[in-house]
Amino acid sequence: MPDSLPPSCRWTGQGEQLQAFHDHEWGEPVAEPLILFEYLVLHTFQLGFDFPVVLKRREAFRELLAGFDPDKLARFDEDDIAQLLLNPRILRNRRKLEATVQNAQAWLRLRQHVGGEAGLLPFFYDFVGGRPLDNYRDAANPVPLSTPASEALSKELKRRGFVMTGPVTCYNILQTAGLVNDHLLSCPRHAECVRLAGELT
Repeated sequence: MPDSLPPSCRWTGQGEQLQAFHDHEWGEPVAEPLILFEYLVLHTFQLGFDFPVVLKRREAFRELLAGFDPDKLARFDEDDIAQLLLNPRILRNRRKLEATVQNAQAWLRLRQHVGGEAGLLPFFYDFVGGRPLDNYRDAANPVPLSTPASEALSKELKRRGFVMTGPVTCYNILQTAGLVNDHLLSCPRHAECVRLAGELT
């Protein structure tokens, strides 16, 4: 990147696809619960991999996992999983596929508990104080692997039947979904995500 441009977040230097994800998606506060569910699925598959490995298979996951529709995914059975394990377009891991189905079922129970679709995002936002949290990241305040908020979210999701949702995975979800703004202060996207967060309130 030329010196004349403001520095982006350092992790983006792993290819054009990850850069585009950073520039157009990562950290933008979600306004639709199904987008957050998609991030939950993607970060479940990230376990043990760098995110670009998952990102380049995203559209294959979308096609083969019912468009990330939790109502449809919750009905996947052993035959569906067996078919998915034969498809080289995705990461073929039985435990993660089974976890995705289990998490879809848990998502539907959560949706019912919080009073329907409209209650889902407030449930997640409650863990960061009710609105997107700006963490003012810089060299003196680096991005951690997890936070008390992600630890609390992890504990609650597990209590509700979610799996593979440890504190690090939950923090990845909070970051990606823009519930926390972890763009560096020097990154052009920091201010943009602050603006977008303001539009939600």
